[in-house]
Amino acid sequence: MSSLTAIFGNSDEKDQDSDKLLNLYWNRAELKKEFAGMRKEQFRLQDRIRQQEGSAARLQQKLEHLEELLIDPQWVHNVVVFFQLRSLGLRCERKLAKFAEQLKQQREQKKQNSVLVRWNERRTAQSKEVEQQILLKRDSVQQLEDQLQAERQRLTNMSGFLKIFRRRAVTANLDNLAEELDLVRQDEFDLTQSLEKIRGRKPPDNEGLDTNSKRSINLMILSFAQQLYALFADDPLANLVRESRQKSVGSVNYGGRQECSALLDRIHQHIETMEQASDLAEDMQKRAKLLGQCAVFHGDTDAIPNTGSVARLLRFDSKGFVHESEADILGENYWAIATTLCR
Repeated sequence: MSSLTAIFGNSDEKDQDSDKLLNLYWNRAELKKEFAGMRKEQFRLQDRIRQQEGSAARLQQKLEHLEELLIDPQWVHNVVVFFQLRSLGLRCERKLAKFAEQLKQQREQKKQNSVLVRWNERRTAQSKEVEQQILLKRDSVQQLEDQLQAERQRLTNMSGFLKIFRRRAVTANLDNLAEELDLVRQDEFDLTQSLEKIRGRKPPDNEGLDTNSKRSINLMILSFAQQLYALFADDPLANLVRESRQKSVGSVNYGGRQECSALLDRIHQHIETMEQASDLAEDMQKRAKLLGQCAVFHGDTDAIPNTGSVARLLRFDSKGFVHESEADILGENYWAIATTLCR
């Protein structure tokens, strides 16, 4: 600014020209900044357009590939089986996701209710304690008011000669009683304010689940996932379902028309069996408990067990005996279980 003043002088007109020059300079800097921001946004949008175009091209390729498969008489039945298997997998995933969400909500609500009960008990106990103190203060106020009234009456009833000699002492006592009364009333007021604050407290927010609760939930989710897997019995259909969720149509050949028809019948029979399955809550709790006995966690705060420690399928017969076989439900991510677990 001093350099501009030295060049243009100190007159009002020259000062105005100097201000205009500065404004033009700052406006130019702001315009350059805005232009740079617009170019950056332009590049971002262009990159997004290229991504969208790439996605659209890939989808078009998939669509054309699917049309070719449907036209081919040797593949059309495989396509139907593939998507029926995928539909069955989605059905299992939705069942597991629904169970997991309901279980989480129930546990969170139960814990929150427990926290609220304890919080309300403490608030009630504190309120009662303060209320008791208020009652004691009110009794003290009443006693002091009675004493003060009695002293005043005593002063009034004194004879003239006695009043002359005792007035000072009685007056001092009256002042002391009045001062003590004011202090007690102030204490009562403070306690009343404290009581209002206690009663006006807001309940605590949901603290969420602790590690032990998350582990318990995850073991129940794993138990339910095993229950879904166990419904397939020894039929390898479960592996075909998982395969259909991982691969693309046309990458798996299920055989000719007869083989595909047999597979479709098995899929439909399994859907009926799964929908008619009775409530097996007791078995799931028992399985979760057994899984918990062998589950190993990487760290003290980890809620998901190591896959190898729970890579066994537990089934119960009609007599309650446990039958164990290998099945890495968690490690192979059956029914998209990884997306439903608590972390």
